[in-house]
Amino acid sequence: MSLSQQSNASEKGGRIALPCVTESPLTPKGTCLESVKIAIDAGYRHIDGAFVYYNEHEVGQAIREKIAEGRIKREDIFYCGKLWNTCHPPELVRPTLEKTLKILQLDYVDLYIIELPMAFKPGEAIYPKDENGKFIYHETDLCATWEAMEACKDAGLAKSIGVSNFNRRQLEMILNKPGLKYKPVSNQVECHPYFTQPKLLEFCRQHDIVIVGYSPLGTSRDETWVNVSSPPLLKDPVLNAIGKKYNKTAAQVALRFSIQRGVVVIPKSFNPQRIRENFQIFDFSLTEKEMKEIEALNKNEES
Repeated sequence: MSLSQQSNASEKGGRIALPCVTESPLTPKGTCLESVKIAIDAGYRHIDGAFVYYNEHEVGQAIREKIAEGRIKREDIFYCGKLWNTCHPPELVRPTLEKTLKILQLDYVDLYIIELPMAFKPGEAIYPKDENGKFIYHETDLCATWEAMEACKDAGLAKSIGVSNFNRRQLEMILNKPGLKYKPVSNQVECHPYFTQPKLLEFCRQHDIVIVGYSPLGTSRDETWVNVSSPPLLKDPVLNAIGKKYNKTAAQVALRFSIQRGVVVIPKSFNPQRIRENFQIFDFSLTEKEMKEIEALNKNEES
């Protein structure tokens, strides 16, 4: 069953999610908790989280509080957790997921994904580095890691399993693995009008793998890893002109574009108004001409 099929029985349930971003000194305690509760009240049911976001305790609390209020049932929520880079060895996969479940105080996650195809040196350090400040990588066998993920599904700890940031070659490695029990139901990658990933999207469609697009409104503009010479996505004149026609923001147009391409979107925000606005994309549709105009914005680069 696909990611979108496992969500609520409406278009809203499975196609737009709230990602729970990494805690930092700039993120006051309780911010994630309140954001998740606001999102649930607004109608969000798919929550994208990860152990290395350091806020799964707040996410779990928000879910439990809303269940206690009678607002939702556990089965209404579609929670995605992630296996971090230091936990690729097969013997670490289940204990890592069990740790996540303990933090969340949930019995299972709806989706568990390998966060990145590369591995870091296992150990206590989340970002292990050498004396020169360079990451310490670890040889990984993605097929062996995947078999451990399959075992987690068999044990009922994860309803579905998938991957993130995998390219076609890495996906084929899993899909062609001898004795494959479960193929990935999803592949979470950066995807937005400036980085539309058409070839990867088509490959995943052919194999019934749902693309989950992170940074659907553009990235954080961090010059250490993205090309900041491109203008910010939400200032794009095409998106803003189309938005004016429908009385929508450029962000809402960008999200609607992805939805109509069959991409699940996970826009990030702590702002209550924007959390609600990001959900208000199901009362209009883009024309074929408008879709093509937005597709033409693709720069084939992270920006």
